[in-house]
Amino acid sequence: MSGMLFANFNQDYSCVSVGTRKGYSITNCDPFGRVYTQNDGARGIVEMLFCTSLIALVGAPDSGPASSPRKLQIVNTKRQSMICELLFPSSILAVKLNRKTLVIVLETEIYVYDISNMRLQHVIETVANPDAICALSPAADAPYLAYPAPLPSPALAAPASAATPTPTATGSGDVMLFSTRALAPANVLRAHRSPLAILSLSGNGQLLATASVKGTVIRVFGVPSADKLYQFRRGARETHIHSLAFNGAGTLLAAGSERGTVHLWRVGRPGASNGSGGTASSSSSTNGNGRAEEASSPAESESGHQLDAGYEAFVEGKNGKKTGDTIRRRSLHLTSSLTKAAAAYLPAGLAEMWEPARDFASLRLPPGSTANGAGERRCVVGLSSTTPHVMVISSDGYFYAYSIDLERGGECVLVKQYSLLESGEETGM
Repeated sequence: MSGMLFANFNQDYSCVSVGTRKGYSITNCDPFGRVYTQNDGARGIVEMLFCTSLIALVGAPDSGPASSPRKLQIVNTKRQSMICELLFPSSILAVKLNRKTLVIVLETEIYVYDISNMRLQHVIETVANPDAICALSPAADAPYLAYPAPLPSPALAAPASAATPTPTATGSGDVMLFSTRALAPANVLRAHRSPLAILSLSGNGQLLATASVKGTVIRVFGVPSADKLYQFRRGARETHIHSLAFNGAGTLLAAGSERGTVHLWRVGRPGASNGSGGTASSSSSTNGNGRAEEASSPAESESGHQLDAGYEAFVEGKNGKKTGDTIRRRSLHLTSSLTKAAAAYLPAGLAEMWEPARDFASLRLPPGSTANGAGERRCVVGLSSTTPHVMVISSDGYFYAYSIDLERGGECVLVKQYSLLESGEETGM
């Protein structure tokens, strides 16, 4: 096992923060290189605020009072100064930040702070959440926090069949959407029948991806409408999904599992569904498997960002539209219509298997050591905002970058491999 205690991307996947027994470090993704190191004691959580010098630090268990897992430290790495220090009643399991809000996740409580003055705004009591399942919108103007709901959705609990028991409070597959602006629940949605394993909000806060402990199906919902927009099948075998990530444009979704595999799916471009109703807008329609199908209109782009209109628009802009693409879309639309008709005669559980929502691209990490000696290999995925690359942090201390063929999909190609625990020199490439 590596000496890495914690590793994560920042909100726009431009940097990686790493916690070890010695301290912590910040590494730039592209070009890859260590930009900051501090050896001040074991760090179990190291979270950045985008590319700023503001970092949230939490000590590791059994690391002594100076680096306690109950203590949160907010530091400024540029000035090398401590901004504040907070002590909590139990171990801090996760920290989430955006430019307006700081969220501290304990096993049965979530603390919400105003990050501008570190004033406590609200305390949310939750069901036991030892895995710190929680997601905060990176966009401050989409003020939503998602976490496991304490009870099944009332509207969905009643029609449940007698053969399917209603989930208990600790085993619910429901998600609570909480407004960090109104400091009140915004919506509740039934994501899965099995308990939740992970949640992820898109960069603009308008999409929520969910996976259960089974790890076979991933669903995407509109926020705050809670409408189900997409349903993706990762595979038939159950596995634990450790990471879900949208790209900055909201056009791709990646999932990393304990098997050392990463799967990618296409999702709608921004504007394919409205923020309140979750239904397709006038420029899009819905195909047979419930996925938003875009109309053929020029992609809108924002100034200063090469790929803000999405990776697909980037590829189309370079190569132009092809007749084969139109034929392929018509073929997929016909297939979707046929499967929809067939699924109408099947029970809901079986009908989901007919949906043609497999991944369009995937990868498998190179062989490496496992995190617990039992075959599990944790990984964190991120999607570059500047190039069509999927990036992976592995629990054995390596950073990988794979190129995605946005036209044909298929197996992603490894282009970079670095150690996060050494001086940043390339290893084996």
